[in-house]
Amino acid sequence: MSQTDTAETTANRTDSQGVSTTAGETVQETRPEWTNYEADGETKLAVDDLDVHYGDDHALKGVSMDIPEESVTALIGPSGCGKSTFLRCLNRMNDRIRAASVDGTVELDGEDIYQDGVDLVELRKRVGMVFQSPNPFPKSIRENVSYGPRKHGDIETGLLAKLTGRAEPDREDALVERSLERAALWEEVSDRLDDNALGLSGGQQQRLCIARCLAVDPEVILMDEPASALDPIATSKIEDLIEDLAQDYTVVVVTHSMQQAARVSDQTAVFLTGGELVEYDDTEKIFENPESQRVEDYISGKFG
Repeated sequence: MSQTDTAETTANRTDSQGVSTTAGETVQETRPEWTNYEADGETKLAVDDLDVHYGDDHALKGVSMDIPEESVTALIGPSGCGKSTFLRCLNRMNDRIRAASVDGTVELDGEDIYQDGVDLVELRKRVGMVFQSPNPFPKSIRENVSYGPRKHGDIETGLLAKLTGRAEPDREDALVERSLERAALWEEVSDRLDDNALGLSGGQQQRLCIARCLAVDPEVILMDEPASALDPIATSKIEDLIEDLAQDYTVVVVTHSMQQAARVSDQTAVFLTGGELVEYDDTEKIFENPESQRVEDYISGKFG
């Protein structure tokens, strides 16, 4: 790899773009061609010149990338580099943070999700989120899965629906079974759907949360470190599930585990210090022959 544009590795230096670097990180200017990745398949999400501030903190700086449909895109990088902030921009979860301001565009199937008049409930139905820690509702397994479709009016239940003849118990049962099957959980819980979901193991709770997401029929599934709190066996099940889901959904996953990114993703985006997207390419290329010296140093464990 050419080092003509690379200065000595040091701590607390600043590159030509004004990006501070951490101890062990090479000072190097990012080249545009390192992030101009063209994946196979149609683009599902197109992000252009995305900037995010939390008050005076510039969390993301000019990020542009296309995310292809029906694939797994991994976001990796050290803590505080902006990857979770980026993930939350994809369904406007940062709108919930009062100090956050977002500039740039994020297009879902060619429509800017930040334009005026966007229905955020509908957007988050199309672009679902699975969080780092499992967060099932303190309800039955069945109610956890059917909660979203009930809330969106996709299935009608309850006393009023029964009195008016609009109740759809068979449809609800079919939806619960289908969602749990897609989340690789049905065989483990099919005989106890009315048990409290909080009685499940951590890995089962996380797969239940994925089933809850799938129940509203999303197009994109965002996952923020979905296996970080799980044991190796549960982690393996989540990783297998991610690969299966990519056959029908667009999956974007934040992970601190580079091994996990290498195992489950089709393409990988590397965010480094200062909220900068440094490189974006096929996962195999990123891990075996990155263009950026900073990325190579991060992957090899010299910093981060």
